Amino acid sequence: MKITPKDLYLQRRRFLQLGAAGAVGLLARGAAAAKGAVHGEKLAGVKPMSKFDTTEKKTPFEDITSYNNFYEFGTDKEDPAANAHKLVTKPWVISVEGEVKKPRKYDFDELVKMFPIEERVYRMRCVEAWSMVIPWDGFPLADLIRKLEPTSRAKYVAFETVVQPENMPGVKGFSGIGFPYLEGLRLDEAMNPLTLLATGLYGEALPKQDGAPLRLVTPWKYGFKGIKSIVKIKFQETQPATTWSQYGGGTEYGFYANVNPDVDHPRWSQGRERRIGEFLKRKTLPFNGYGDQVASMYAGMDLKKFF
Repeated sequence: MKITPKDLYLQRRRFLQLGAAGAVGLLARGAAAAKGAVHGEKLAGVKPMSKFDTTEKKTPFEDITSYNNFYEFGTDKEDPAANAHKLVTKPWVISVEGEVKKPRKYDFDELVKMFPIEERVYRMRCVEAWSMVIPWDGFPLADLIRKLEPTSRAKYVAFETVVQPENMPGVKGFSGIGFPYLEGLRLDEAMNPLTLLATGLYGEALPKQDGAPLRLVTPWKYGFKGIKSIVKIKFQETQPATTWSQYGGGTEYGFYANVNPDVDHPRWSQGRERRIGEFLKRKTLPFNGYGDQVASMYAGMDLKKFF
């Protein structure tokens, strides 16, 4: 069994070990970093809130863009905001491959013009036991899939992140995980109405540290499923390899990674979470509160086994 590297383990424990006083200090450092938050291009024609929106208080733009996990740019939460400006996002091509009738390469600007962009205000729960509420802008992945016409052999959708070693210091400097970053969904998960391909947040083009220009959002799953800066989408018959499920024999960061307060991480509880910007912890909800929309997909599965 592969063991999570010590430096990565310490990074994932950092927030939880701080305690109440330390959390206040962490929030203060985040606020300081947020002073340099860069706003992007305004998105035109974004549709108003959808029926899936949460009414909870939104996490400020400055926090969403200054407190991130994006290991290609470094292991500290502040590293992506400090380093992601180096990412080259124009031109940007997404390759669609595998078991589809219409495989092809899409220029990002062409792709986003194919679908109306709508706002989705979703909770986001990190496996590290912190959370945010993010107003994403994007389009349902299902809309794209229907245009691509998967074959009868397509059972899964695999995703791959860009690798730009010259612009991503973490690629060369961090050995805890391999790159490119890989993720995947079952086809029915990819087709679920909640699943979003995000191109922006707060009505602006997606910041680089948050996964520009295109990232996946699955709000009932832990945040690491939300693969960033996507360059490849592949339809396949077999379950794809994913970056984090390769560690800990699949018991620490599993393929499904549905938010489940009753299934603890081997090294910390998942029963409660700290919302960024708040002092006290709150209870974590099964499926992050989206059970009505997604629980039927896992009927008959042992969700403690299939983390």
